[in-house]
This record gives sequence, C-alpha cells and structure tokens, in this order.
Amino acid sequence: MARQHLYQWITPLALLAIGTFTTFLTVSTAEAAQEPPAIKKVPMTPTSAGSGKEMFNSYCAACHGLDGKGNGPAASALKQQPTDLTLLAQKNGGKFPTADVMNSIDNVTENVHGAKDMPIWGPLLSSVSNGNTNIVRLRIHNIAQYISTLQVK
Repeated sequence: MARQHLYQWITPLALLAIGTFTTFLTVSTAEAAQEPPAIKKVPMTPTSAGSGKEMFNSYCAACHGLDGKGNGPAASALKQQPTDLTLLAQKNGGKFPTADVMNSIDNVTENVHGAKDMPIWGPLLSSVSNGNTNIVRLRIHNIAQYISTLQVK
C-alpha cells in the first residue's frame, strides 16, 4: 500500500521533470538556430542638407539610436558598441567638440571606431549632394550641430 502511494507522487514529478527538460531543449535549440544580428545595407536616400536632425535620424540613428546613446537597432550587430554621443561634451570638459565630431563624420579612422564599423560619411554625403563639397560641409556641420543638442546637461 505504501509503495502504491509512493508511485502516485513519483509519476507526476517524473512527468514534470521530463516536460521541463524537453522545454529547455526546445529553447536551447531555438536559440542555437538563430543567426547573429546583421546589418542590412540599403542605398542612401537624400535628405535636406539644412536639417541636422533629419540627417541624423536617416543616417546615424540606426547605430547611435534616435536619442544618440548608442542603442540603435543595428548596434547589436556591430563589433564595437556605438559611441554614446550624448556624453561628448561631458568627456571634453563641458565643451562640445564640434571640430572633432565633424572630422569623425567626414574621415572615420580606426582610432575613432575600432573596426571601422562606422561608414566614412564624407563620400556618402557627397553622393547625395551631387558632389558639391560646400553642401557636404554644410551637411556635416548641421549633423554635428544637431548632435550638440543631444548633450546631457
């Protein structure tokens, strides 16, 4: 009689354990089957050279996030976390480094972004500016000015 009572408890516990193990295997297999995040490259679309915000949202936010904190939807696919652009002034003694930001946008080097995940925007911005270097400089300046508005106080 005691043995039958013991089996009444063991069977539900065994089924629960088997169900839990099966669920664990399903989740682990599903996670293993997922591909790592990748960046989908699409052609650049022209934006207004006069709107730093529009250009930032179109060209920069995929990696840096709309808020500039480095949390954009493509950030997880990069080898190096995008810079939190909201801290640039704070890291520069409270002064926004406009010239450095403009140079980073125009001429990205490995010193700026490690594995060169960030595109070299100068030539790309030139492609949507009909090669006009004055418009490219205006675009870079306006993007930098917009980034300056994102700084933490």
